Amino acid sequence: MEKIVGRIWMFGDEINTDLIFPHSAFRASPEEQCRLCMSDNRPGWSSQVKKGDIVIAGKNFGTGSSRPGAVVLKRLGLAGVAAESFNGLFYRNCISYGFPAIAVPHLTEVFEEGDTAEIVPEEGTVRNLRTGQLLCGNRLSQSMIEMIEAGGIDEVLRSKGYFDD
Repeated sequence: MEKIVGRIWMFGDEINTDLIFPHSAFRASPEEQCRLCMSDNRPGWSSQVKKGDIVIAGKNFGTGSSRPGAVVLKRLGLAGVAAESFNGLFYRNCISYGFPAIAVPHLTEVFEEGDTAEIVPEEGTVRNLRTGQLLCGNRLSQSMIEMIEAGGIDEVLRSKGYFDD
C-alpha cells in the first residue's frame, strides 16, 4: 500500500457515529449521506472536503453505534483517518470497508487544521509535513493492507468466489 498524503481536518475526542453519520441520513441517497456527514458539529464541512483529504482526530473516534460512518467518510473522498484511539467496532468497520485507519498516541498535539500529513499504514507512522514531526502508532497487518487494497471485505470475498456477481 502506498503512503497517503493529504490535507488534514482536525476533530477532537469522542466523535461518535451519530455525528459522522446522522440519523437524518439513514434513508438518504449516498450523495445526501455525504453532504450530511459531520453536519451536526461542523455544518458545511463536507462541501469543503477534497478527494484525498485526511481526518486527524483525538481519542475514541467512532464511538457509539454500529452505523457505517467509515463508508460515508470513504465515499466523501477522504483518503483515511488517523486518531489517538478508535472505538473498536468503528476501527474494524474502517478496515472492512477498505478505508485506512491507524491509531497514533498524541497525534492531535502535533497538527493544526490545514497541515499536510503523510501516513504510511504498513509502518504505522504519521508525519506532519509542515513541521517534519514523525509519530509512530499501530501498523496495519498484511491482511488488513490486502483488504484495504482490494476495496474492502466484500471485494476480498468476491475475489475468492464467495459472491456471485
